[in-house]
Amino acid sequence: MGVNEDFMKGDEYVDDDVPLPGFRFHPTDEELVSFYLRRKLDEKPINIELIKEIDIYKHDPWDLPTSGNGGEKEGYFYCQRGRKYKNSIRPNRVTGSGFWKATGIDKAVYSRRGIGIGNDCIGLKKTLVYYSGNAGKGTKTDWMMHEFRLPSNNGTITTKNNADISQEAVRNLDKSNFFEESNDACHISQGSKF
Repeated sequence: MGVNEDFMKGDEYVDDDVPLPGFRFHPTDEELVSFYLRRKLDEKPINIELIKEIDIYKHDPWDLPTSGNGGEKEGYFYCQRGRKYKNSIRPNRVTGSGFWKATGIDKAVYSRRGIGIGNDCIGLKKTLVYYSGNAGKGTKTDWMMHEFRLPSNNGTITTKNNADISQEAVRNLDKSNFFEESNDACHISQGSKF
């Protein structure tokens, strides 16, 4: 089979996992929040499913699919934030073999046109590191995730169907050879210890 035959069958594209040969999905934090997450929460679908909806907490980071749209080292996902306890605000970030732990405070994501003009905060970015084992006795790994969500205005922002959008997040999983706080939204990274 020739190179083109691997990707094409007649005039129709065969592999649904990779949108287009040569295509690289590398959105900025602003694009992930203002376009992809906002459209998802407003129930405005995009013709090509670049970001899949997966409960990442049901999987260890190495078992999650690396999307062809982000290269073999990263993946982007939509995921509902679960709660540790029924009436608690604490998120449940436990997986089968470990847990995700926040590394600091949320960082604001600003609209480029908002910087210097009222500093329009359009989202929040949280960096998390994966630990294998149980809380308190876990071993820090080199997997990292960036979690994005929309900011809460007076407690709750609602979509058309009144779902609390602060519970919806886009996550990017990245398996790279070095630690880098990139501009990618929702980023899990495996690399050297940091």
